[in-house]
Amino acid sequence: MNQTVFDVAIIGYGPAGATLANLLGQYGLSVLVLEREGEIYPLPRAIHFDGETMRVFETAGLRPQVESISRPGLKGMYFNNATGETLLIRAGTQERGPHGCATNHYFHQPELEAVLRSGLQRYPQVQVRIRHEVTAIKDGADAATLQVTDLQTQQNHAVQARYVIGCDGARSLVRKVLGTRMRDLGLHQPWLVFDVRLKTNVPTLPDHTVQHCDPARPMTYCNVTGNRRRWEIMLMPGDQEDQMVQPETLWKLVSKWITPEQADIERAVIYTFHSVIAEGWRQGRLMLAGDAAHQTPPFLGQGMCAAIRDVSNLAWKLDAVLRGCADDALLDTYESERSPHVQAFIDLAVKLGDIIQTTDPQAARERDAKFKAGQPEIFQFPTPRLGPGIWLGEQAPVAQVFPQPTLANGHLLDTLLGLNFAVLGEDSVLAQVSEDTRERWLAQGVVTVAARDPEVKAWLDQQGVRAVLLRPDRYILGLAQNSADLDRISALLPVAGALAHGC
Repeated sequence: MNQTVFDVAIIGYGPAGATLANLLGQYGLSVLVLEREGEIYPLPRAIHFDGETMRVFETAGLRPQVESISRPGLKGMYFNNATGETLLIRAGTQERGPHGCATNHYFHQPELEAVLRSGLQRYPQVQVRIRHEVTAIKDGADAATLQVTDLQTQQNHAVQARYVIGCDGARSLVRKVLGTRMRDLGLHQPWLVFDVRLKTNVPTLPDHTVQHCDPARPMTYCNVTGNRRRWEIMLMPGDQEDQMVQPETLWKLVSKWITPEQADIERAVIYTFHSVIAEGWRQGRLMLAGDAAHQTPPFLGQGMCAAIRDVSNLAWKLDAVLRGCADDALLDTYESERSPHVQAFIDLAVKLGDIIQTTDPQAARERDAKFKAGQPEIFQFPTPRLGPGIWLGEQAPVAQVFPQPTLANGHLLDTLLGLNFAVLGEDSVLAQVSEDTRERWLAQGVVTVAARDPEVKAWLDQQGVRAVLLRPDRYILGLAQNSADLDRISALLPVAGALAHGC
């Protein structure tokens, strides 16, 4: 390997690392991806992502390919008690949600990883080294140095990168180097994850996700894609882990739904579901993303989604800093924005876990009675605001994701925006901004969109504003009632002191 100093080194080639490499590849940055494993892990792992995640894949230019290996989940998630009565329903499941796509998608992770890896073939400046293990990392004044072992030849060598992103999972080496501690949010529970492939049609199996809130044995059932189905089964006191993964035990646990004649076991493994978040995602040139920074129980299906949000937030900031368009301090807003945001999802997942994992019969009866006081309760999918960072405004929807409307020409908004900041507003407001703002927009390549499309105009009218400024990750930087507001918001664009760079 040559001694080029890469812009970014990514450790870990799972969905987070591969998505980040695609986003950085689009910016033209030089990227090195290092992965110790030789092949994509062939068995199921993550199975769900949301509409915002699909939108990131769309930004990476891979939406059609991802759609080809996933299916929209249009029936929602039902929380049923031991007798099958529905207590709670996750709302917001629709074919065309706020992100211009279905709000939920199911997939087989090896197929998604193959799509993401294939996408990197578009970028000659992105290099991937599989079977390469990072053994040590040292930060430096101008670059970080990584000690790498080629596991095929056992040769050791050093590589350098201006920034290093640890997408290296729950046992992250990068996190160990940083010395970051994990803050416990209160849930640690072993569950058995049991994946099957149907050999025949089983019409009695639901076509949607069901959380079986049965105190005798809490379970989750998922219709994944094609003939794949999953049960997640909570371990109870007295369960012996080695026995729980034996075929005879597995088939007994799911005997009310399926038999060995109807399906083949694909995988059975015991996980401990954790709820933790790192305190310290960045130190100098080293940063964490995905499971290295946070872990959530799966009751909202947000583990991989959180990782994809991380890299979407990070990609445009790395580009701005590496191009000299922003001070290095911009990268400090990564954790300050993302940490409270991901914690909101983890907190809700823990609350749902409390409902699902109730094992005391009396507590379960009280829970059921509370929910059955009326119709099944419908809870909304969370849309938390970012923590403190690059945005301005006291109230939502500032620091939330801007919806993706269909424009009058039939194209989705993001097709027009690309990787850029964007301002959408009334012609008169856009025309009257200051010369300094115009220079900032020109230097940063801000896309200006006159609010003539019905869906854009309707959104502005609904919010009672006349313009909105968007970040490259589609989060709202600020809202404007007039040109003076737009000038004030535009001052946040990361170009201050860098206009000479042609940013």
